[in-house]
Amino acid sequence: MTTTTAAEKKIIAVTIDGTPVGVPEGSTILDAAQKAGARIPTLCHHPSLAPIGSCRVCLVSVAGVDRPATACNTQALAGMAITTRSEGLFNLRREVIKMILAHHPLNCTPCPLNGDCRLQDMAYEYDLTTFDFSEYLLKTVEFPWKAFSTPILDYHPRRCILCGRCVKVCAEIRGLGAITMNGAGAHTVVEPVMADRESQSRCISCGECMRICPVNAIEERMGSAKGKPWETTKTQTTCTYCGVGCQLDLNVVGGRVVGVTTRDDVGVNRGRLCSKGRFGYTFIHSPDRLSRPLVRNAAGELEETTWTTALTLVAREFRRIRDNHGPQALAALSSARCTNEENYLFQRLARQVFGTNNVDHCARL
Repeated sequence: MTTTTAAEKKIIAVTIDGTPVGVPEGSTILDAAQKAGARIPTLCHHPSLAPIGSCRVCLVSVAGVDRPATACNTQALAGMAITTRSEGLFNLRREVIKMILAHHPLNCTPCPLNGDCRLQDMAYEYDLTTFDFSEYLLKTVEFPWKAFSTPILDYHPRRCILCGRCVKVCAEIRGLGAITMNGAGAHTVVEPVMADRESQSRCISCGECMRICPVNAIEERMGSAKGKPWETTKTQTTCTYCGVGCQLDLNVVGGRVVGVTTRDDVGVNRGRLCSKGRFGYTFIHSPDRLSRPLVRNAAGELEETTWTTALTLVAREFRRIRDNHGPQALAALSSARCTNEENYLFQRLARQVFGTNNVDHCARL
């Protein structure tokens, strides 16, 4: 049995805005346009998900076809002549974006995505203001009427553009199907999938729906104010909750970590994180964290000291226990949050210095 790789697929020729381009058979018009360097606006499209085609802003014209096609989910066929930019397409896309903005108000100032939002950029590109879509008298759900699939997240129906990316990522990437779209027209909302009112949500609080949302309709309920993009410094680091090595960006505003974001093209996780990796950062600035070593004085009270004093005391006590009771009186418990190198050094300390094989780690408990 043989399989066909992407490199072995038949190459077909299509024309994008008059420019010939060859793409593998089975590619979409959007794939062909990207290869040709032609920009087509999208909102619902995401490279990690199967095409959705819900937002309709990627409309293009195909020669010989009497109606526009959505580029993200229309297959490119050999000999196709495709137009991505024209006055007619501009007006069609402008009308589609107007309908989206009639549901999603341009109240951008308080939104954390202000200045880094694709929908906001489209409104500017297509010269749209609140006066342009006042003719669409849509009355949408103003506030969530009940809790979302997890207490960690808030869902804002007024911001939701009903692109379906959150539902797709939960089903395709996580394999859970914990949320779905219910309702009709402007009253459609995203809500948890429940067998009945007494059943628990399938949600595992991973936050993938929040990450994939293009308009911040799903946002983190916990933590500090996120700050605007121009106020935020992002530092790439490795998640320390387990040994997988997921990459993430710590979002820092005013010297404090206020959130975690990821990038689709970085690390073994490719943008995905578990609930601990995405939301377990608030301990960083917890007032309960010890910032200085503490040693008990003669009265039995803890008092601050230097690292040199603390480590010397610990080393002396380890030596005393080993000499008086033997190496088997000592045991070493390591952490799964340490790196492999740190754990290697730790077990060498236990085996070669303490002389004991009593070594374990918290991930097995």
